[in-house]
Amino acid sequence: MTTSFPSLFSLTGKTALVTGGTRGIGQAMAIAMAEAGADVVLVQRDESNTSTHDDIVRRIGRKAWIHVADLSDRESVKNIIPTLLGKGVEPNILLNCAGIQRRHPSETFPDDDWDEVLKVNLTSVFALCREFGDYLLAQDISKFPTGQRGTIINIASLLSFQGGYTVPAYAASKGGVAQLTKALSNEWSAKGINVNAIAPGYIDTDMNMALINDQNRNQAILARIPAGRWGRPEDFKGVVIFLASEASRYVCGELVTVDGGWMGR
Repeated sequence: MTTSFPSLFSLTGKTALVTGGTRGIGQAMAIAMAEAGADVVLVQRDESNTSTHDDIVRRIGRKAWIHVADLSDRESVKNIIPTLLGKGVEPNILLNCAGIQRRHPSETFPDDDWDEVLKVNLTSVFALCREFGDYLLAQDISKFPTGQRGTIINIASLLSFQGGYTVPAYAASKGGVAQLTKALSNEWSAKGINVNAIAPGYIDTDMNMALINDQNRNQAILARIPAGRWGRPEDFKGVVIFLASEASRYVCGELVTVDGGWMGR
């Protein structure tokens, strides 16, 4: 089936389920998908932060919902899809962007911090992919004219490729996200579910403030980035629309680095 060029990048008629959409990269990507025509469900720890929701509804004019869930709790994650379906909301794009960071020397890294990072950054990603995939695979393929049931976009990291310093849990979780993305793609691509990941480089967000405020580390990082600057959340708007849309129909199991050229050095 041939799709016209503008339509390739349209998300009109789609509903995106987004974790980690209240700030930074996740917020920019949620807003970008709304600007491309999608309605958006924001999975949040609570309803106190409504900035993304309000921007989507008031400025862009799309529908948006906040669904409260604890991503470190398996049952809470399992209930996301059934609860949305019970409200008549049928997502067909999943963006797993929620993530946390803990920094300690590896020899003293606390068990509790290890467990928390792995739960949020990897286990919840698998659980939500599993539930979303199960829901999509239960749909009659004839409902989808292009043969595409839905799309999953996971957020990996440069630490999917590299080890980093004093962040063993984060590196392990993001390495896991990379391999999980490939494993799910192997099983689901032929069944109409595209699974890919975005690997951000060094981005000017709250998570990286410790590095930004460390003058020596900051300068060392900038010296290696060919683009000559830290990334910004808005640098992810184009790539998320590409991976969420028909434009990437034959892109499967990939990790797209958005890093200003870091990995090319």
